Amino acid sequence: MSHTIHLPRIIEIGKNSRNQLPTILASLGAKKPLIITDQMMVKLGYVKQIQDVLNQAHIESDYFDQTIPEPTAASITAGVECIKAKPYDAIIALGGGSPIDSAKAISILSRFGGEIRDYKFPRQVNEAGLPIIAIPTTAGTGSECTRFTIITDEKTSEKMLCAGLGFLPVAAIVDYELTLSLPPRTTADTGIDALTHAIEAYVSQKANLYSDAQALAAMRLIGPNLKLAYHEPNNEKARESMMLGSTLAGIAFSNASVALVHGMSRPIGAFFHVPHGLSNAMLLPMITEFSIPAAPQRYADCARAIGVATLEDSDLIANQKLIQELKLINQELQVPTLAEFGVDKKHFDEVVNTMAEQALASGSPNNNPRVPKVTEMIKLYQELWAS
Repeated sequence: MSHTIHLPRIIEIGKNSRNQLPTILASLGAKKPLIITDQMMVKLGYVKQIQDVLNQAHIESDYFDQTIPEPTAASITAGVECIKAKPYDAIIALGGGSPIDSAKAISILSRFGGEIRDYKFPRQVNEAGLPIIAIPTTAGTGSECTRFTIITDEKTSEKMLCAGLGFLPVAAIVDYELTLSLPPRTTADTGIDALTHAIEAYVSQKANLYSDAQALAAMRLIGPNLKLAYHEPNNEKARESMMLGSTLAGIAFSNASVALVHGMSRPIGAFFHVPHGLSNAMLLPMITEFSIPAAPQRYADCARAIGVATLEDSDLIANQKLIQELKLINQELQVPTLAEFGVDKKHFDEVVNTMAEQALASGSPNNNPRVPKVTEMIKLYQELWAS
C-alpha cells in the first residue's frame, strides 16, 4: 500500500536559521511580504528581528499583529482585509500555533473568499493561497509543517478542523532561539501538545512507515527534554531538542492524522477557552489508558521511545509505565484540572453532549485505535471532570 507524504518545500532548521528568510523569499519570487503575528511577538522584539533581517536584504515588509489565541472566524476577518489592502505576494507567519493557524486561514480566504466554515472538514482545501513561510516561536503545535488549521466558529462554539494542501506552508524556519523567552506554562502546554502529536500519529489508524519514523524520532527528542526545558528555560540543548521534536511530530501527524485526544480537546477549548495544548495535557493520560487495549504494542513502543520503558519490559509493563509517566508529567508541569482552570460544572454538564457530538464530527476520533461511541465520549468527559 502506498502513502502520499506532504511536506513544506523548504525547511530551515537550527540556530539563526531565521537569517535565511530573504533567500527563501527570493526562491519563491516574493518581494512584498506581510508578517502575520500577535502583539506579544511585537513586544518581545521578534517582529523587529525579522524586519531587520529583511531590511538588510532590501526587502520591505509590513506586519499585522491582531491575531488572537485560539483564533475565531471573526478574528481573521481583519487580517483578510489587511492583506487585500496592498499587493502582498507572501505571508510570513510568526508566532505560536494561533498566528500560524490564522495566517493559513487568511491566506485562503484572501484569495478565494467566503467564510472559514465553508472550508471545514470533510472538505479538502487543496487550492493554493498566498505562499506562507512559517516561523514558529513555540515548541508545540508543529503547525509550520502541517496541512491543517483550527479556527473556532464563535456562533456555534465549534472548533473547526480545516484540512488540505492549501493550508501547508511552502517553507518553515525552525529556529529554537525564538523559544528561549517562553514562560514555563507555555513551555509545558506546547511541549505536551507536541508529545500528544507524536503519540497520536504513531497509534493512528492512518499511520504509515514514514509517519512512524517521524513520530518515534519526535518522542525520543521530547521525552527526555520536556521537563528539562520547563525547569531550565535557558537550556539551549533542551530547547533545540524540543523544537526539532515538535517539528517532527507535526510532520508525523500531518501525514497520519491525530486521534481521540485532539477530537475531544477541541470542544473543551471552544466552550471554555482552555488553551489547546493544556486541554490535550488534561486528556492525554486518561485517553491513553482508554485506548491501550486496542493497540498495546504501539503504546509500548511509545513508552520505550520517550525513555520510560526498556526493551526488556513486556508490553504490559511498558504501558503501565507510560500511563504513570504521563500522569507524572502533568503533576510536575502543574497541569490543572478543569475545575482548577475555572470551568463551571453546571455549564460543563449542559454542553457535554454537544462536545461529544462535535468531537465525533471532527473525524479525529475515528483515527483512534479504539473508536468510542458518543455515549462513551460523554462518559470520558465526565471522568475527566472527576479526575
